[in-house]
Amino acid sequence: MTGGKNKMKTPAELAKAACAVSKVKGNLSVRQMMLMGILAGAYIAFAGWLMTVVSHDMTQHFGSGFTRLVSGAVFSVGLMMVVISGSELFTGNCMMPLGHLAGCTPFKKILRNWIWVYSANLIGSILIAALIYFSGLADNAVGGRALQVASGKMALPMVQGFFRGILCNWIVVLAVWMSMAATDIIGKVWAIFFPIMTFVAAGFEHSVANMYFMSLGLMLKGNTAAVTAAGLSDQALGAVSLGGFFSNLIPVTLGNMVGGILFVAVFYYFIFKDGLTDIE
Repeated sequence: MTGGKNKMKTPAELAKAACAVSKVKGNLSVRQMMLMGILAGAYIAFAGWLMTVVSHDMTQHFGSGFTRLVSGAVFSVGLMMVVISGSELFTGNCMMPLGHLAGCTPFKKILRNWIWVYSANLIGSILIAALIYFSGLADNAVGGRALQVASGKMALPMVQGFFRGILCNWIVVLAVWMSMAATDIIGKVWAIFFPIMTFVAAGFEHSVANMYFMSLGLMLKGNTAAVTAAGLSDQALGAVSLGGFFSNLIPVTLGNMVGGILFVAVFYYFIFKDGLTDIE
């Protein structure tokens, strides 16, 4: 079933669609990858800021579990904007190797896409962090919470970051996979909403989201109002550094790659490979 009201693509049809998408992404120009990558980084950052604004004072009133649930619900808007508007997100593009396994996308084109898109996602993330910082919107308790989030991520042991990254992108790439099954915007919204809510509420780690959270944290470290509101110990505040940035980003990125490539792209290729022999 491929079209019409209340219709959706079957899982086997999704595998073919993923091959086609991989081929298209592999043929994007550098200009397209950079511009769409910057947009995707910005969209995820917007969602990260929204999540911080909405949830920064919820725990004291509603408890940790419900706060996590709401945080995940509002953060899902980021991937909705990425998928529906048309942009390039590194974590979602970890599905591209399915196209390579099916023989329709050379691996050098996948690697080229990942390098440019990852770089562009970082630029978009830093751009929104800077705009928020200079807007003055973080000079308060919301900024304090943003600094707490950044500190927690930068102090996370690398091994934990790696495995949380695997868990995260297994779900994120699955959300992208599921969204391709929908033939209308409402279907795509709901296909994205529940998986993204799950990964955020569960406490998993997303490399592009972390680019934004940690960049804003580095900027707010010198903001007296945010530091005061955060109430961090000297040790926790000291974790907010360039060293902390990379000690989180590197293992989380590697974990994201394992989660998306192995548990979605590779698994579904071997499930449906017999139907992919005619893909060019």
